[in-house]
Amino acid sequence: MPVVAGVDSSTQSCKVELRELSTGRLVATGSAPHPPTEPPRSEQDPEAWWQALVRAFGIAREAAGAVRVEAIGIAGQCHGLVPLDADGGVIRPAKLWNDTTAAPELAELVAAVGAERFVETTGSLPTAAFTIAKVAWLRAHEPEHFAALRTILLPHDYLGYRLTGRFATDRSDASGTGYFDPAANVYRLEHLRRIDPDRDWASMLPEVLPPDGVAGSLAPEAAAALGIEPGAVVSAGGGDQHASALGLGICEGDLVFSFGTSGVVVTTASEPVRDPSGTVSGTGDLTGGFLPLVCTLNGAKVTDAFARLLAVDHDELSRLALAAGDDGPVLAAFLDGERTPDRPGASGLLADITTGVTREQLARAAVEGVVFGLVAGAEGIAGLGCRTDGTAFAIGGGARSEATTQLLADALGRPVATVDVAEPVARGAAVQAAAVRLGRPVAELGEAWRPPVHRLVEPRSGRATAARYARYREVAAVTELDRGR
Repeated sequence: MPVVAGVDSSTQSCKVELRELSTGRLVATGSAPHPPTEPPRSEQDPEAWWQALVRAFGIAREAAGAVRVEAIGIAGQCHGLVPLDADGGVIRPAKLWNDTTAAPELAELVAAVGAERFVETTGSLPTAAFTIAKVAWLRAHEPEHFAALRTILLPHDYLGYRLTGRFATDRSDASGTGYFDPAANVYRLEHLRRIDPDRDWASMLPEVLPPDGVAGSLAPEAAAALGIEPGAVVSAGGGDQHASALGLGICEGDLVFSFGTSGVVVTTASEPVRDPSGTVSGTGDLTGGFLPLVCTLNGAKVTDAFARLLAVDHDELSRLALAAGDDGPVLAAFLDGERTPDRPGASGLLADITTGVTREQLARAAVEGVVFGLVAGAEGIAGLGCRTDGTAFAIGGGARSEATTQLLADALGRPVATVDVAEPVARGAAVQAAAVRLGRPVAELGEAWRPPVHRLVEPRSGRATAARYARYREVAAVTELDRGR
């Protein structure tokens, strides 16, 4: 049976889905962990990603039985810097998206280029998460490694390189570098020249492939490692949230709230989006359009921390949060610094706590802290004129919490849909791979494979959520005092 493989190489793990080429039916899955990281210095060895891919692929292949893998799509965590030397070897561990140590170098770059110019030329105001900040950090802190640098890849690019031997990326992932313009589909080398005017930056960057682009054919050595026949098509791949949007088949106006290691809210747009405030990143998507995106650093780590403090599991944390009334503290959940808003030196702030505080109130504050951060992001997207009146989806591990989806519906004042899709990122990568193999438009196949809504969560009436959200915005603003600490 012909199948395609969709790969999600995230911060935490590598997940592989094998789907029937003709129908998109899920055939088998596999997963393998990545080494844990601990911001603000967050690094991983790219070899660990490759080994996890091999293990996850093997698990899926064994579970699938007699199948023929005809195409592979790779989606990966965005922004990470994978520095290679002249021989294509990794110079040092990759600095990941949630590594905020480059904040000082990023501030110098933004001052030199100008915030408006960055937004005008790349669609985004970069934060410490962006690749360009990490390149500047490398020059400032590890000059010997910077001198050896010959190729700059992103995490999904690196896995594509291991599969095909080719340096290639796509416009969605390139949008998060700080030196690519998704509207013009060109690199903005002038920003890299601010770091070093004498380097031949053009020779160091991978080719940016279109949505239906092919990175190459699976090389014999890689095929042997994966246990399949060589020659399978490797599609352009993309960023994880961009693949997730494709996997859900979202239409213009839909909002996707993703609750994972990070928190993300996105929609689709046919025209470029530029936010002078830097709240919304105007990235490219996997279909040739655009994906206005807001990403927060503090997702699962917030609820993990409060579950630990309350000595409960996540199911009990959810039950406690839903049992709370409308009184009690609110949490600005910037526990380990934040990306949106751009406050790398901030910490969390729990306000309005009294001697009468309850466990239920603390649990609700934790969940709301994550939810409200993304609701603020959705307001930023709508403020740019983007449609946000379609379906609101909640996805990711955190969306399995009843409290998360209910408090999101309460905050939005509209229903929230969930879908029975365990791995939307891997699903989106598989959609892209299948479209390339079948010669169909990526957007068309994404719509054809759109999963049905699993359930709708209605907002509760008579709740004071609007007042709590307003108080959250006041408390979050106080953390501006900690910026750059």
